[in-house]
Amino acid sequence: MAGPNYAGNIIVILANLPDFLRIPVLKKRMVEFFSMSDAEKMEIINNALEAGPTIPFPNFAKLFKTWLEILSTLPEEQRNGLFSGYINEVSKSPQKLIEFNLDGILEIFLTLKDEEKEILVQSIRKIIDELGVDDKRKLMLVIPDNAKTHLSF
Repeated sequence: MAGPNYAGNIIVILANLPDFLRIPVLKKRMVEFFSMSDAEKMEIINNALEAGPTIPFPNFAKLFKTWLEILSTLPEEQRNGLFSGYINEVSKSPQKLIEFNLDGILEIFLTLKDEEKEILVQSIRKIIDELGVDDKRKLMLVIPDNAKTHLSF
């Protein structure tokens, strides 16, 4: 991407914050996301996908788990809107997901409470089921088999 990655820089800073600061700051940023224009949302999503693999995994893991926990508390419409943006972007450009530690991401997901996992799985499955045939096929090629098992695909 051309230009500075401000969203990526914010992600790196958030990943390094202690829990008591990271949780409220991240929740505020996630809620702000819904008031942004579609172009701003896409910029945030692309910058996050670009920055994610550059963050040391222990820090990324803390941030990602917090993101998932907060996401599971959001109203379904907001949760689906946020997930949909990421899933649609990855289905259009699956290579963006390849640089991530997908097995590590699955392990983070598996540490969530059962009710949080169920809420998130329902949203993910709904969004993926609504994808076009080609986008769904491309996405399924990059999702590891063990993740497909946990998502019941």
